[in-house]
Amino acid sequence: MAIFEGVFEMKDKWAIFAILVGFLVLATSLSCEAVDTTKIDAVRSKGVLDSKDLRVIDSFVAGAVAEMVGTRDFTSIGKIRTALLSRSSSEKSSAEAQYAVQLSESAYRHISAAFEEADELTPEDRKVKTIINLLILVDGLEDPRLADLALERVDDHNMVVRYWAVHSVTGPGFINKLNSGQNGDLELARRITGRLGEVVEQSSPEIIGLITGFAAEVNVPQGKDLLLRIADVRISRYADWTVEYELLDGTILGLLDKKMDSGSSTDSEVARRFAQLYSYALQRYVKGRDFLDDTQKQQLASVLIEIERSYLGKYVGIAQSTIKRAVEEDAYITLLQEHNRLLGDQTRPGQLPLKLSFDYGGGSNGGGRTAPLVLPELPVAEVSE
Repeated sequence: MAIFEGVFEMKDKWAIFAILVGFLVLATSLSCEAVDTTKIDAVRSKGVLDSKDLRVIDSFVAGAVAEMVGTRDFTSIGKIRTALLSRSSSEKSSAEAQYAVQLSESAYRHISAAFEEADELTPEDRKVKTIINLLILVDGLEDPRLADLALERVDDHNMVVRYWAVHSVTGPGFINKLNSGQNGDLELARRITGRLGEVVEQSSPEIIGLITGFAAEVNVPQGKDLLLRIADVRISRYADWTVEYELLDGTILGLLDKKMDSGSSTDSEVARRFAQLYSYALQRYVKGRDFLDDTQKQQLASVLIEIERSYLGKYVGIAQSTIKRAVEEDAYITLLQEHNRLLGDQTRPGQLPLKLSFDYGGGSNGGGRTAPLVLPELPVAEVSE
């Protein structure tokens, strides 16, 4: 399996993806409209808007959002949301700014009120579905003004709500707006980065994947700190043998490499995380060979091989395939030897630290350690299962 394909192809136990896909289908495939669009379509075709036209925009947004909250037919919610999103901009460039400002103001006011109303809905199933649909609407609008509405829910106890809240502030279109250079957008980018950093440790792998992409692309210094935070969380998961969906670490390693390449000199903090995370993935593959299931082994193998192929060779100056062959031949001793050659051991630094001029942190003798941390043995309770 290619490492950068299907980052969100989760295990069957993560049934939330069936729900996520269902909502996405409703969001994108329903063409039948459940709201009257006659007046708003007329406004969208005008080159200059007057106060009456602005009231039409506000009324359309208000009506659509109210119907999303008030209906019990979730097929209708998808139709309403599609109708609103497809009319989120003017057809005339001369009226684009007027239209956009009014729609943004109306969306913030009415969606804010809708979330408050949704929080009071019963039963719980209806409440959750309505909140998710409102978040998908926020996601589709890609309006930085609505970001706070999503940020309030990025730590929700329901992982599907949390997923769409995070998705709403980490999409490519949304990031492009944050990176536009406006002072307000950059300040918002910093706030989003800080908020996402607070929820990484408690989030599922598919949500961490979203946050990782954001950390790598947002143009504020805090993005690097968030990426390092993500790497630290994954490293800690490896250390206590609770890591899930190892394929995600291929993406994280690739983005760490991108950060290393982005400056005139290598960032030792980034390089250290890259080496330690890769080391733990390799050590897990070796130490867990008799206990990991086939999916875990395949995902780890994909990470090890792809990182060797795409990244390690450019640092050590030669094409790398030793790890690939060792994985194919179940040559675990060879894997460990190559690990030490590339990353270092207790006696000498590896080729990667030498090339990139980093160490693994403070050692007992006052100097930097030459070797990555050793992965603890698998807990006895898990070995016996």
